[in-house]
Amino acid sequence: MKNAISWFEIPANDYERAKSFYNTILEAEITDHHMDQGKYGMFAYDNDNNGVGGGIIEMEGVKPSAEGVTVYLNGGDDLSAPLSRVEKAGGKIIMPKTDIGENGFMAQIMDTEGNKVALHSWN
Repeated sequence: MKNAISWFEIPANDYERAKSFYNTILEAEITDHHMDQGKYGMFAYDNDNNGVGGGIIEMEGVKPSAEGVTVYLNGGDDLSAPLSRVEKAGGKIIMPKTDIGENGFMAQIMDTEGNKVALHSWN
């Protein structure tokens, strides 16, 4: 097994608001892939090499939560950059940039939908 995670989904009550939030803080483009059951958008990932990927989903029965599993998103070269955009995009920093030794840095945020999400970087 190359990675413990192969795919993740972040629930949304308002897909467009969630898409805007993640586009803003990660400076990444979320690509729409809507389905009959609901709205769906995918983060960029290396599909050709079985890279880990994920999406944002707004669908009946899917509910945002600050409890449960925590997904760590790539915070880029320096975690300070995406963290500086969190509150401007409507989110909240719930754990600031924290040194985790040889594993780099992490932070936890609350997104616009009420999901607790973590960010990780090596700087």
